[in-house]
Amino acid sequence: MTGGQNAPPLALTQGDPSGIGPEITLKAWRDIRDKAGPPFFVIGDPVQFEEVARALGLALPLRLTNAADAERVFPEALPVIALNAPVIGTPGRPAPADCAATIEAIERAVEMVANRTASAVVTNPIAKDVLYATGFRHPGHTEFLGELALRHFGEDAHPVMMLWSPELAVVPATIHVPLAEVAANLTRELLVETGRIVAKDMVQRFGIPAPRLAFCGMNPHAGEGGSLGREEIDIIAPALEDLRRERVHVSGPFPADTLFHAGARGRYDAVIAMYHDQALIPIKTIAFDSAVNVTLGLPFVRTSPDHGTAFDIAGQGRANPSSLIAAITLGARLARTHLVR
Repeated sequence: MTGGQNAPPLALTQGDPSGIGPEITLKAWRDIRDKAGPPFFVIGDPVQFEEVARALGLALPLRLTNAADAERVFPEALPVIALNAPVIGTPGRPAPADCAATIEAIERAVEMVANRTASAVVTNPIAKDVLYATGFRHPGHTEFLGELALRHFGEDAHPVMMLWSPELAVVPATIHVPLAEVAANLTRELLVETGRIVAKDMVQRFGIPAPRLAFCGMNPHAGEGGSLGREEIDIIAPALEDLRRERVHVSGPFPADTLFHAGARGRYDAVIAMYHDQALIPIKTIAFDSAVNVTLGLPFVRTSPDHGTAFDIAGQGRANPSSLIAAITLGARLARTHLVR
């Protein structure tokens, strides 16, 4: 089992407690414990976890603990660190009042990594629309983690979302931006900074000595020489030249519709797409159950499943923990690399 003095357990957040987070956490602990995988603890409401386990007939032991004892507890029971904020929602019926608990779990997980009592943050899915109703001002997890990096590490981070799987790794340059606003948000500076961060973290965390980054075009057929849009000519190509001057291995811009088939995937290590769905549709098609959301550009490791809260199946025992298991496994791997840097 991984862990020990140089690798504390991973801190897993509960996510939205009315989603599938509690269910997949329980199932992930059972699978990882049985396979002697990396230990973790969950920051959540112990009563709610017990109720979910009972309702689903999952006879799995839970134990209230602290980060220092979590690794010792892990082989026998799911270690739970209790939240201060209460949880009142039920599976499939999110409660805005639970947002305080959702946010608290994320904040405490990052703080524990900063204090070296956890080696990485793994986040269960949150419901952004529920959070927005209570005044949450960040577009998503990724942007909130950038604020927490400044608060707990003193670093003004530029967080970059990567969806990673053994088959494909993709990065959306613009993330939680309406499609109608993508062109206005796409800048040469953004693409250079994104490419720089992806290249650096693929070297330092993924151990790829000279990562190859392929860039999508924004328009159909990558603009068709300017006849279908000029972003490729005016923004993307100049950004690639800037990155080449920094000795980053880049190629493109390529038409997105020919960049993700099996033959093309052997020519790069990651794709930088121009907008959210251009990146996420192919990876969720190719590796829905095994893809992991990794936030690059942070002074700590953060991973997450690549799916949402799935309120429609919460509480039914149908949730697949595969992506969370992959997120925990990758988080432990990247944390080990991070610790020896």
